[in-house]
Amino acid sequence: MAIEIERKFLVDPNVWKPEGEGVSCRQGYLSSVMQCVVRVRVAWSEAFLTLKGISENVSRFEFEYPIPRNDAEIILDRLCEHPLVEKTRYKQRIGDKVWEIDVFHGENDGLIVAEIELSLESETFEHPPWLGREVSDDPRYFNSNLSRNPFKNWR
Repeated sequence: MAIEIERKFLVDPNVWKPEGEGVSCRQGYLSSVMQCVVRVRVAWSEAFLTLKGISENVSRFEFEYPIPRNDAEIILDRLCEHPLVEKTRYKQRIGDKVWEIDVFHGENDGLIVAEIELSLESETFEHPPWLGREVSDDPRYFNSNLSRNPFKNWR
């Protein structure tokens, strides 16, 4: 059984600068109901099918399986809800943790979110200076919801 414990924060673009080269990601949703999100993601030369359960605090079930990239491209273009979520993901080590910083494009352009995976919900971690407000409990920032209600529509 796989449990993801993840906290999510906004990023101050005036303070944060990318370290290294990011990876372009395209992802779409076959199901984005609260009880079970089914996602297809293409990143690097790899592709994955991911199932995520309902969030309880900052934890939820997560199962991820590699799939052929060609299949993933067809699923994204023909079967997934649109718009797709497009972003560049950067990884940055702060202390003993690796942060994933997503710079969104397309319909979610202007949004930058940092995520950190933890071993325990109560685990403490270093807060980098570019870290903004926590949005772990705000469902608008779930990628599945960004597909249905993109950031550009919030204004």
